[in-house]
Amino acid sequence: MDMAVTDVHVDDVQEDEPRDGDGPARRPRRAVLALSLAIAVVVGVGWFLWFDRARAGEAEAAARECTAVAPAAATALFSYDYRTFDASAASGRSFAAGAFADEYARTTASLKEAAVKEQAVVTAQVTGVSVVTAAPDRVELLLFVNQYRRNVNITGEKVDQNRVVLTLVRTGGAWKVTAVSAL
Repeated sequence: MDMAVTDVHVDDVQEDEPRDGDGPARRPRRAVLALSLAIAVVVGVGWFLWFDRARAGEAEAAARECTAVAPAAATALFSYDYRTFDASAASGRSFAAGAFADEYARTTASLKEAAVKEQAVVTAQVTGVSVVTAAPDRVELLLFVNQYRRNVNITGEKVDQNRVVLTLVRTGGAWKVTAVSAL
């Protein structure tokens, strides 16, 4: 028996079925999957950017609105006149909301007797406003507030230069102060 040896190269062998994971039948599926994934990522990023831009626009509008309201609110909250104390306190309360409104009412009630006794007049003036943080429903502002004080215990007028952070929240369609922090 004569056996002839023939050279067989791997390149010459053809398979009827593609090998698992790397044949021509697998390539289109992978391409479709990759393309679908890329489209999903692009759509997701696009939606996020659109949503983020819309929210940023709402936050900017809220900051502008609060920057316009803050000087009147601070003036009302930090001013009083012993001759019209109740009206001064009511004016301040009109800008307050939540737990801060309750705190403000307690503070002004305890201050009234001393203000009348000393004939105190305090006039607040806002000299600067800056946005600390802004979201569509909540804004924090840094205010520079000068308080001009007169009473029977001091000669002339004293000036207190205060720096406060007001937190404003939209309540009932209007921006109200819900917290005050002195710096």
